[in-house]
Amino acid sequence: MFHFTRRALSAGLLAAASLSLATTVSAAETQYPLTIKNCGLELTFKQAPSKTVSVGQSVTEVLYLLGLSDKVVGTALWVSPVLKGFEEVNAKVERLADNDPSFEAVIGKKPDLVTTQFQWQIGPEGVVGTPAQFAELGVPVYTSPADCVGKDNSGGGDGVRTGVFSMELIYQEIRDLAVIYNVQDRGEEVVADLKKREDAARKKIASADGKLSAVFWFSSAELDIDPYVAGRHGAPGYIMSALGIKNVIESDEEWPTVGWETIAKANPTIIVAGKMDRRRFPADDVAVKHAFLREDPVASLMPAFKQGHVVEMDAQAMNPTIRTIEGLEVLADAVASAGLAK
Repeated sequence: MFHFTRRALSAGLLAAASLSLATTVSAAETQYPLTIKNCGLELTFKQAPSKTVSVGQSVTEVLYLLGLSDKVVGTALWVSPVLKGFEEVNAKVERLADNDPSFEAVIGKKPDLVTTQFQWQIGPEGVVGTPAQFAELGVPVYTSPADCVGKDNSGGGDGVRTGVFSMELIYQEIRDLAVIYNVQDRGEEVVADLKKREDAARKKIASADGKLSAVFWFSSAELDIDPYVAGRHGAPGYIMSALGIKNVIESDEEWPTVGWETIAKANPTIIVAGKMDRRRFPADDVAVKHAFLREDPVASLMPAFKQGHVVEMDAQAMNPTIRTIEGLEVLADAVASAGLAK
């Protein structure tokens, strides 16, 4: 059985985080006051933020990659270990909560900007608060475009994709934040490296286009009920589409629950199992996932399991994040290593 875990961040991307702003052709300096549109709101900045609270691992890691860790005074909502190379940086930033921080905890850091990865955290019905609540205190909220563009969050939960996720939404986030903090050149370096890595992953298994299928298993609220698997329009759908792999789940929901009998009938070539530090549910533990696949009377008979085509992937790569490129790399490497690209 082959297991591929989270890859170390490429040397190029780490280099991008440490480069000076001086490049051959420099982007224009940000002119303040700056007003940008974000998720239906207009945000205005009189100057570059100096104290940011970042709710969501991915948006926090974007700030780190842009060299802005010294501007981050608090973080929350973490699923996995921080990107390789940023352990010391992250250790210096206060973790307000592993999951949902309170509104008071966020405001208590006196931020001049709050960033959020998900609207279910900070949004119209956010469990932490709403943008309006923060605006009343003069604090703008920047939301990752991947969670509001082409997505309906009005029903609560993980929402429904009304459009197909694209990495261009992540690149927009990187560029937006780079402009807000006046580090545009660094932002372009990060985007360029991510694009280069995606192109390399696509080329690695180009010969497998259309021959393979997969199911992405994020977690299960209980092991005896239907698992949370990836719909076709989210980050896993993007990964599979980029690599020419069919998603056997045809739902527009971000993470629909689908029974193992249905999954088995679809007969995916590969099972991708989410690996994370989070422990909201028993199946958050990837070891529990493997035990289930061995012991469940239906899942254990699936050819993907019997042939050892189970791939471990950092759960953050399954969310619309900078780690989605890492997910492309992990799955491409797994397919190539198993000889499935022939």
